[in-house]
Amino acid sequence: MPLLGLSLALVIGISLGLLGGGGSVLTVPIFHYILGYGVKSSIAMSLGVVGVTSAAGALGRLRSGDLNGRAVLTFAPVAMLGTFGGARLALLVPSVAQLVLFAATMLVAALFMWRGRPADAAAPARPHVLLVALIGGAVGILTGLVGVGGGFLIVPALVLLLGVPVKEAVGTSLGVIALNSASGFAGYWGKVEIDLGFMAAFTAIAIVGVFLGTRLGRQVSPGNLRKGFAVLLIVVGSAILLSSLLGQA
Repeated sequence: MPLLGLSLALVIGISLGLLGGGGSVLTVPIFHYILGYGVKSSIAMSLGVVGVTSAAGALGRLRSGDLNGRAVLTFAPVAMLGTFGGARLALLVPSVAQLVLFAATMLVAALFMWRGRPADAAAPARPHVLLVALIGGAVGILTGLVGVGGGFLIVPALVLLLGVPVKEAVGTSLGVIALNSASGFAGYWGKVEIDLGFMAAFTAIAIVGVFLGTRLGRQVSPGNLRKGFAVLLIVVGSAILLSSLLGQA
């Protein structure tokens, strides 16, 4: 079973490299349903994996000039506070409720994936600071509660609120996700059981997948990939939602 999990780590990394996000929403189901970790441990470990893997992807984007550092500094701080708070709040929330919220998040992510990325937008004359803070905080709380990076929400926010070009927004999103996930992981640290050894191996393989996915992304249609991934999220999210509501999570 661990071998299967490590193989799926490669798939997650490839999807992150191809799409700039999305693969992280499969990490929690893999840890919980396939590898048998508890819900809260799975979420904490997912945040660790997503954080390090996204940081590796963000460094690659930084080298290619596709990461907007100013936008990261604008969006990330409040999101990190929300993520830490969400992680601490999650310790008080029943595991079944977390799975239901997680499944709903997967279905929303599928919708965003299917619709595709927003078009480039002109930078607003004055950034909507309050709106950026509200969205950043909401994404952060969601990240802490259910262990997803939130790239499907961060990319549109960066484009529409801060005027970041889509190509840069994908790389910038990875930077924000890395910081968010680190904050969430810190919120869970010492409160739930975490298998650091396996998480490190899983993360290392996922990072290899990120670089493979980045290379593959130059040869395949991102539109078809997004739609195929959206269908996968709908199937997995629906299964998790059904099993949680029937008490079989």
